[in-house]
Amino acid sequence: MTADDSFGRLDDDDYPAYTMGRAAEMIGATQGFLRAIGEARLITPLCSEGGHRRYSRYQLRIAARARELVDHGTPIEAACRIVILEDQLEEAQRINAEHRRADEAANPTAAA
Repeated sequence: MTADDSFGRLDDDDYPAYTMGRAAEMIGATQGFLRAIGEARLITPLCSEGGHRRYSRYQLRIAARARELVDHGTPIEAACRIVILEDQLEEAQRINAEHRRADEAANPTAAA
């Protein structure tokens, strides 16, 4: 991937643009915290060719939510599980809304 390709992907929420140090700084956590939530399998950072962890904006949002829960006294394992469940719920709600819109489009008189 060239530098031009990488620059074009910076708007991609899933592009692993951030080093561990920068990611930790952005969410106000330590690198150890990022390693811990990786070990808990909340997020799985991409490893660069040099073996360094790289994080996406989506992963940083997930990590920031876990940090928020931990800061309020939730054990890290529980915080990770809560964040996973919140993410699954959000995805299920998005899918349900899509199905609802498709049903309404297919049966416009049934929605009334």
